[in-house]
Amino acid sequence: MTHKTNSAKAPADPQAAAEQRPPGADDADNGGQNPGTAAEADAATAAVAALEAELAEQKDKLLRLAAEYDNFRKRTVRERQDAELRGMGVLIRGMLDALDDLGRFAHVDPSTVDAATVVQGADMVEKKLLKTLSGHGLEVLNPLGEQFNPEVHEAVSTVRAELPEEDHRVAQVYQVGYLFNGQLLRPARVVVTQWHDEP
Repeated sequence: MTHKTNSAKAPADPQAAAEQRPPGADDADNGGQNPGTAAEADAATAAVAALEAELAEQKDKLLRLAAEYDNFRKRTVRERQDAELRGMGVLIRGMLDALDDLGRFAHVDPSTVDAATVVQGADMVEKKLLKTLSGHGLEVLNPLGEQFNPEVHEAVSTVRAELPEEDHRVAQVYQVGYLFNGQLLRPARVVVTQWHDEP
């Protein structure tokens, strides 16, 4: 008597069937998501949060730096203005004696003072003023007899030179000029000689 065996028959036990399912079958049933994919998503979220925090920190630093620069700029302007005012105060203080002398001569009784005394007084005031101003960098340009220099001289007219070597010389100064620490405040206005060959 022969017995037939069917080894290809699936087990009737559902638990046994589940154990025999190939690896990854459950992941396929869940839409292809696995624990590795969820961990990557969490890592990406954490990275984005870290970048946002760093961006906020850098923005705060930039705002602080801009505020510090603005304060520095305002402080520098204020200090420069204060320095200018102090310099002007020193200059004016040096001119007070000359102003006092000028005031005394401006209010004398003409009937009791001769012209020579007034001239001497005005000359004294001028010297005091020039001494004070020269101490602060003022230079008077009085180029009589010097070679004409268009950078600091202004020719208002010309006269004939007697000799060739006198060509472009300052023959007369109409108005002195002034330099202040190398800066031209006013050119000297002068008459310049010119040499012309005889025909």
